[in-house]
Amino acid sequence: MAAAFTLTDVSLHYSEKQLLSHISITISEGDKIGVVGRNGAGKSTLLRLLAGTEEADAGDIARKRGLTLAYLPQTPHLRPEDSITQAALSFLPAANEAERESAAYEAQTILSRLGFTDFDQRVGTLSGGQQMRVALAGALCRKADVLLLDEPTNHIDLDMAAWLEDYLAAYRGTLICVTHDRYLLERVFNRIFQMGGGQVQTYQTDYAGYLEERAQREEMAAATLRKQKSLYRTELAWIQRGARARSTKAKGRIDRFETLKENVREAPPEAQLQMKSVASRLGKKILSCEHLHCELGGRTLVRDFSYTLLRDDRVGIVGGNGAGKTTLLRLLSGELPPDGGAIEMGETVRLGVFAQHCPPLDPDARIIDAVRDVAVRVYTPDGELSASQMAETFLFPSGMQYQKVSSLSGGEQRRLYLLRVLMAAPNVLLLDEPTNDLDIETLNVLEDYLDSFQGAVIAVSHDRYFLDRVTRKLFALEDGELIPYIGGYADYLADRAAREAAAAPKPEKPAAAPQPAREKAPVKRFSFKEQRDFDTIDGVIAELEGKLSDLAKQIEANSADYEKVMALMAEQEQTQSALDTAMERWMYLQERYEEIQAVKEGKA
Repeated sequence: MAAAFTLTDVSLHYSEKQLLSHISITISEGDKIGVVGRNGAGKSTLLRLLAGTEEADAGDIARKRGLTLAYLPQTPHLRPEDSITQAALSFLPAANEAERESAAYEAQTILSRLGFTDFDQRVGTLSGGQQMRVALAGALCRKADVLLLDEPTNHIDLDMAAWLEDYLAAYRGTLICVTHDRYLLERVFNRIFQMGGGQVQTYQTDYAGYLEERAQREEMAAATLRKQKSLYRTELAWIQRGARARSTKAKGRIDRFETLKENVREAPPEAQLQMKSVASRLGKKILSCEHLHCELGGRTLVRDFSYTLLRDDRVGIVGGNGAGKTTLLRLLSGELPPDGGAIEMGETVRLGVFAQHCPPLDPDARIIDAVRDVAVRVYTPDGELSASQMAETFLFPSGMQYQKVSSLSGGEQRRLYLLRVLMAAPNVLLLDEPTNDLDIETLNVLEDYLDSFQGAVIAVSHDRYFLDRVTRKLFALEDGELIPYIGGYADYLADRAAREAAAAPKPEKPAAAPQPAREKAPVKRFSFKEQRDFDTIDGVIAELEGKLSDLAKQIEANSADYEKVMALMAEQEQTQSALDTAMERWMYLQERYEEIQAVKEGKA
């Protein structure tokens, strides 16, 4: 494969922070690369460099000549006076009128898939999430050699995310995508770039393979560091006893000690995000709503909803964009009064509301002051912690705590917002799209935190993995009705499909047109080919079933070899198709055999 991009010795600094340090990587045509890493690691910056909207401080970025490129930034800028169709088309200006007409048709097709019906609607009337979806349609509406997507699943609902996953899986060009959607990472990408510490670690595998290989790399690095520390302690003891400085051998050992000292200093264990449980006591009565009703803009968003929240509930809310999920959380939090029904909340309830959009903070405020505004100290199972100590557990080290809030990336600001919510020691959490802009490591720790959280959680989310991982009950908000489902998102999909199948009307068989009476000649014997197939079909089926079983074992045994697994899965699909054909032939031959036997016995 030819190279689409070649980065050679690329470096980039922001203020005192080094995002990229002497990076050299090659991206081949047809690569599908998922970019992961902590918030602020430089993922969005890498996409901007590839898109050409930002320049590196040093090094060279070579692009293949004639490469066409579509780039979806994390915060797109659209003209408010444009229609949504015009805004989508402005992302990639067409080369000619025929191409523009084709792109316009494709743009409107994608816009409809993303929930839009009025293609002349002005951008200025849209929410931020809707503008993001218009920009996504713009990035996808004209064929490009390269797609650069920055968090494309933010602000789209679950059905749209599933559609986008299928679209990207079928995409033939080069795809580079920053995302925290773990199902998308696993099902679409064949390479993973992990960013952090100014470096880009490359993994030639899917997301599951990346997790396994990364764990192996970290184990090897930890083992090497342990050996170095052990040797360092031995050398330190020797130095402290008093080396003979005039001895050549002693000088060599002293030099080696200095080298070891630098290695140990340069390889500290990576800081780990920790979330301390700071929930306050929760009484018997928590939160209940009776016949809740809400209308906005002439639409009924919530109709006759009654539910009593339990102490350890983990409830997910799903539904299309604009269905009223955020409105429901605003009702439950007391921010919005209902049009009908009542909400009762226990006296001991302390709500923690993690909204979809971070509330504005003073950009000139220091990080530590933003935390202290909520609480100076909190009590955790590990004892009392100061605001500074809690900030450190959220990966805001002491040297960073006196920076301005404006210096943080979008994801770091979300992490700070989450810290502020938890500093208030809530015992009921209302989470509105909590996974937006959080890195995967923070999501993993948040999910672990919710496992042990001593209180109730209600979460609105479009993150399929998060819903499967956290929730034990779902409500689907459809046309104002909240339909209950037990389990996570996968259980909801299966249950919904079963309900829809049961409710679907059974197609009626069309009445057969009257045919002239014609006597059917009785079947007396197999043809030569039928007889041969009838004699051998059982052996063929047994052989194919055995081959399928063997292929399944091979796939499991070679799970770490991506290319071999893909070849085995292709062979497995072909074998399954052959088995299905053989089974259909067996059923046909069995019916023919029964007809022949009936003729022989005089029953036909």
